[in-house]
Amino acid sequence: MSNEESPASADAPSSPDAPRSAVVEPAATGRLFWTRVDRPLVFGLLVTLGGLGAIVIGLALTSLSTVLIYIALALFGALGLNPAVRLLERRGVSRGKSVVIVILSLIVIVALVLWMIIPIVVSQIASFVRSVPDMIKDFSQSDLYATLNNQFGTQFQDLVAEVQKFLTDFGNLASIGGGAVQVGASIATGISGAIVVLVLTLYFLASLPAMKQGMLSLIPARDRARTGDITDQITDAVGGYVMGMVILAFCNATLVFLLYLILGLPFPPLMSAIAFCVTLIPLVGSVLFWIIGTGIALFASPISALIFAIIYMIYMQIEAYVITPKVMNRAVSVPGSLVVIGALAGGTLLGLLGALVAVPVTASILIIIKQVVVPKQDARI
Repeated sequence: MSNEESPASADAPSSPDAPRSAVVEPAATGRLFWTRVDRPLVFGLLVTLGGLGAIVIGLALTSLSTVLIYIALALFGALGLNPAVRLLERRGVSRGKSVVIVILSLIVIVALVLWMIIPIVVSQIASFVRSVPDMIKDFSQSDLYATLNNQFGTQFQDLVAEVQKFLTDFGNLASIGGGAVQVGASIATGISGAIVVLVLTLYFLASLPAMKQGMLSLIPARDRARTGDITDQITDAVGGYVMGMVILAFCNATLVFLLYLILGLPFPPLMSAIAFCVTLIPLVGSVLFWIIGTGIALFASPISALIFAIIYMIYMQIEAYVITPKVMNRAVSVPGSLVVIGALAGGTLLGLLGALVAVPVTASILIIIKQVVVPKQDARI
């Protein structure tokens, strides 16, 4: 017989005792079942469920945005107060007592400031509204008004009249917040939010070491010491930045109070309080208040407004090139270009809160890059 197999023998089924073929089944190719082309329904279902899950998470985060902002502010405040607590700890005071002393001191200082400023600010706001017609009248008799009137004619007169009408009608001021009821609700929400932030700050400040240890316990033991050192650098940078911003805002407020008082401009305490709040905004805060302060002073006296604008502009240069480097550079060393980029990105994403935290977040990223990424790259051949 011929040694060649017949076609029948080739198609015949193999016997039970014959060895199994080494042919690999499609399920054993190593591909996950949901990526197989023969399971389009399963793959589509999983993709749809993933998209729906992402939408649900996004909606949940949107609903919790207020809570997340409270948590961010409280953590930011706790890191800002932590240097004072550590200073007391170095003097032999326990952590718990240090936290209580710092929080009580903060409450007392804020209460005293509010007790001294709020009555004056409220009375001066009412006085400002009452004095707007006289200020407009004096302004209309100045040379600057005559120049602008000759340049723009009736359009400028109509603009001044609209400004006077708006500022003298409290209903218009209240309508900015959506009416008197909305203003009252906003005040109540702000007070309750401040209380929540204060309580969270107290808890965060007391438990910062425990939070740090809890985070480090998730890191492999061989990397804990290095990670702890990086964490300390980040917390010190954030704390130093917060204290630096408060110091710079206080310097601005003091200068504005003295300038308005010496030049005889109206409402020095009110403008000082506004300067403190506005100049907390990084980068644009001082420029923004320069416009506000000069504009308010312009209605009282154009000459005094010019003097204020010149002196405050000189101070902004001194602050930018002398005061800020001395206050900030030890805590937060960030190149100016990155400060601008970070503040713009943070303000676009999270508004005022994003602008406030942009610089310490940028500093934290730079610390991580210098301490983690750069050494890994240097270790490569």
